Amino acid sequence: MSIKSVGGVAVQPKHRLSCHCGAVVLELSLPDGIVDPRRCNCSICRRKGAIVGSVPLDGIRVVQGEQALRLYQFNTKVARHYFCGVCGIYTHHQRRSNPQQYGYNVGCLEGIDPYLLPHVPTNDGVNHPADRVPPKAT
Repeated sequence: MSIKSVGGVAVQPKHRLSCHCGAVVLELSLPDGIVDPRRCNCSICRRKGAIVGSVPLDGIRVVQGEQALRLYQFNTKVARHYFCGVCGIYTHHQRRSNPQQYGYNVGCLEGIDPYLLPHVPTNDGVNHPADRVPPKAT
């Protein structure tokens, strides 16, 4: 799914994303709009409640506030979750399911109201494929 407009606001091919206090500003390359927006029910996503979109690793550029970004990792320590060290807002993360992508917080896209998005599916992060134990060979 690709969304080019939300509530009458166009998603720009180069769209700014910022935390609440403005210390962190990113530029996202969104030539196809918001791609594959979704929620996740894993332990961290359930708590942050964000809708995330996807971009390739080279689709995010830190414009301002790299020094304000903080990294949080847990469990397998593959995913890299970033948030503003000043206001605490989650901005983006490098995915565990696809480390060649960043997920970004749609609610941080400047001018975009994530509550105006149509139905947003929820991924089953509780039963993540990387957490499954492979069956024993017989």
